[in-house]
Amino acid sequence: MSPTDTNAVLKEYDKLAPHYDRRWSFYVEQTLRETLSRLELEPGESLLDVGCGTGVLLKALSTSVHNATLAGADPSPEMLKVARKRLDEAVRLEESPAENLPFADASFDVVVSANAFHYFRNPLGALAEMARVLRPNGRLVLTDWCDDYIACRVCNLWLRLFNRAHFRTYGEKQCRQLLEQAGFTAVRIDRYKINWFWGIMTARADYHG
Repeated sequence: MSPTDTNAVLKEYDKLAPHYDRRWSFYVEQTLRETLSRLELEPGESLLDVGCGTGVLLKALSTSVHNATLAGADPSPEMLKVARKRLDEAVRLEESPAENLPFADASFDVVVSANAFHYFRNPLGALAEMARVLRPNGRLVLTDWCDDYIACRVCNLWLRLFNRAHFRTYGEKQCRQLLEQAGFTAVRIDRYKINWFWGIMTARADYHG
């Protein structure tokens, strides 16, 4: 990601941070629900949320999964400021891009990323980092806009022209190819709408190291 692109993402989300959850409440709640229903985090497991934003998903897991070790990474300091107020100090939060995660190899049982993948300038690099921090037989859950839906395709084209923070969205076939290139196996992808207009997909995949 170029310095200009990095600054565009940070500028947009640092500005949005104080009112992000309220402004995008329906979108956040619906994608959170769909992601959690496919996550299957077990008590005692460890999880990293890449692009954790204001920590909504981590908060939900902290109250619903017993004895889980939770961590998050996000490049926006202002989003992380909101997350730190929301979460217990036991949840480790790091200011970092997806392509350079400050965690040791084989640290987590599960890596999740929700509503962030369309910002990653180097999607394979980001997926390689997610694979690196997963333990053998670890699991990835990735939720993002789905370019197979016409509304997302149109929005993707518009944003690529007029919003430097946005990079691109992917369809099911492209997402599967990226995951398999990064070394993930048993890829399962669900496509669905969260309202009459907006289409999402959640990919689940295994990593054997």
